[in-house]
Amino acid sequence: MIVSGTSRLVFLIGSPIAHSKSPAMHNAAFQATGDDLVYLALDIALDGATHAIEALRTLNVRGGNVTMPLKQAVARLVDRLTPVARLVGAVNTIVNDEGVFTGHNTDGEGYLRGLDDAGVQYVGSKFTIIGAGGAAAAVAVQAASEGSAAIALFNYRDEFFAQAERLAAEVGGRFGCDVRVHDLADQAVLRREIASSDILLNATPVGMGPLRGHCVIPDATYFHERLVVTDVVVVPARTPLLELARRAGCRTVPGTAMNVFQAASAFKLWTHKEMPIDVARMAAFGADLASSDRPAS
Repeated sequence: MIVSGTSRLVFLIGSPIAHSKSPAMHNAAFQATGDDLVYLALDIALDGATHAIEALRTLNVRGGNVTMPLKQAVARLVDRLTPVARLVGAVNTIVNDEGVFTGHNTDGEGYLRGLDDAGVQYVGSKFTIIGAGGAAAAVAVQAASEGSAAIALFNYRDEFFAQAERLAAEVGGRFGCDVRVHDLADQAVLRREIASSDILLNATPVGMGPLRGHCVIPDATYFHERLVVTDVVVVPARTPLLELARRAGCRTVPGTAMNVFQAASAFKLWTHKEMPIDVARMAAFGADLASSDRPAS
């Protein structure tokens, strides 16, 4: 990749981000399509969100991505929100059009395209989603809008719980999907909901960073053989949840699938081109992404 005097910046902000595969993925894709863009990861803590957005405006960036813990904060700092981002209350992608920052959320779309790529049927299906942050909300909105029958959202009774209840009411009313929120501390209810679900998603950071090696599900007795188990965690691709599910005979889809396809949606917003998926996936994950962990192309 050649950086010139005309190159524009595309960024990732959040913390921690050292593990992110997005720079490798996007820079390889920009090179393949000939776009004069450079993608950099900038470690920004929550208390730095306002200053970061101000600085990026000054730098006239083309756009960027937002990850934890900034998704909700950035939604309050951009100039416009897409309908999905407004409903979710979180932004994972920013597009700068002549100084106007528009906040998008491609997480839900990326997750479902990852299921498509893996050949997983979700129309008419029931989801159990663990977590109620930006990624969980985005998936719930997208799944409901694309025909899922029911969604059980689980979270501890923290600041996200009331938000999840409001989201459930709005999404259920708008799309006719049965969306319910449950306390993650009630393991009996979690077991019951998983037993009647087709797809299970971990939408929390459990399994990565300081929580690497941990699992949101206590043991394999929570699973059933028809269950598809999925994760948003990208590093490691083989999380404890997915390993537990695989040993129990469940089909699994790793967080790498969502990561690649939400990136593809963002890439198109910045460049108006389709991302070369195989180029991006190879640059980010290479041969380390074994065939057993990779969705079918």
